[in-house]
Amino acid sequence: MPVFAVSSMFFHEYPCEEIFSHVSASGLNGIEIWIETPDFWLRDCPVDEVIVCRKNHPEIPSITVHAPILDLNPCSINPKVAAVSIEYIIRSIGLAERLGAGVLTVHPGRRTAKRRPSDADFARFDRYITVLREAAEKTDIPVSMENMEPVVNSLLCTPERMRDLLDDEPWLHFTLDVSHAMSGPADDLFNYIELCGDRLANVHISRVDGRRLHLPLNHHPDMVQVVGALGNCGYCGPFTLEIDDLNFTRPFTAQEKIAVLAADRAFLAQCISQIR
Repeated sequence: MPVFAVSSMFFHEYPCEEIFSHVSASGLNGIEIWIETPDFWLRDCPVDEVIVCRKNHPEIPSITVHAPILDLNPCSINPKVAAVSIEYIIRSIGLAERLGAGVLTVHPGRRTAKRRPSDADFARFDRYITVLREAAEKTDIPVSMENMEPVVNSLLCTPERMRDLLDDEPWLHFTLDVSHAMSGPADDLFNYIELCGDRLANVHISRVDGRRLHLPLNHHPDMVQVVGALGNCGYCGPFTLEIDDLNFTRPFTAQEKIAVLAADRAFLAQCISQIR
């Protein structure tokens, strides 16, 4: 059975138990626990509560984890910022282990200044990868690197660069962010799938419209092609809806968010049925 999941940040304003209830009501069978979801993050990550929620909701068997990234940067020019960022990412591996997660998604970091990355920035990235490798080799949790949108200071935003990283680091997996990829050159998304599909562990799926990222799928025909390409490369992992509710014209109620997810889930299921 396909795993249709959503990032917990879509319900960022709710406590953990309500998030699970809302995901269940939407018909999804997976959640990506974004560690910075406020109710979880601001109470020092009470993992035991999430474990209880899992037990209370056996209809949601799939759990993945997203490491914290919102005001962190493991490649920061500030060594203290880089150190605390890496510390949180390594801590996320332990949290993912306790939750029994299927995969942990991490971000690559960025150049602090909004300028093209320099050799020094890539050296900081290499140091980050070294620490991450050492931690990942001590766990069974797959650690998966996400592609970024192609902004000037990005360290990892092309299919070729991602493939090079995966070749250099055989322990590392790949999280494809569809919206990030679609915000770049027209062929990038399908090049990511073609070049890196053998290492795919998670897919963050959402739509892009101009400069707006992470929109609902909304039965868009481009998404049919995306799901088809993923099916053709043999992908059978989670489809994780990563939707930014700031794209809505007003704050949505829980029931309205549930309706958005239910519609996107039905659309994904329809797309998958067409390629089988």
